[in-house]
Amino acid sequence: MNKVLPILLLLGSPALAQTKPTTIKPAARPAPPAVDACAPIGRTAKGELVYSLKCDNLPALAPAAPQAEAPAAAPAAEPEVRRSGVFGWSYDRR
Repeated sequence: MNKVLPILLLLGSPALAQTKPTTIKPAARPAPPAVDACAPIGRTAKGELVYSLKCDNLPALAPAAPQAEAPAAAPAAEPEVRRSGVFGWSYDRR
C-alpha cells in the first residue's frame, strides 16, 4: 500500500492538471467584396483579353485605332553552315 498510493498520485496528476478548454468565438469576418464576373482576368500572347467562363455577356470591345504598318526590312540572310559529326552537332566553319 505504501507504493501504490504514490504511483496512483503520479499517474493521476496529469489528469488533474488539465483545464477545461475555453471556447473562443471567432471574430465576425467582413463579407468579401463583390467580384465582377465579366472583368478581364488576363491577356493572351497576342494581347487579347481573357474573360472568366462565368461571364455571360462579354463587354463590347472598343474600336481599335488604325495603326500604320511600316514595311519591315527583311533581315540579311546568314551564310549557310554545314554540319557534320554525330547528330549534326559539329559545325564546319569554312
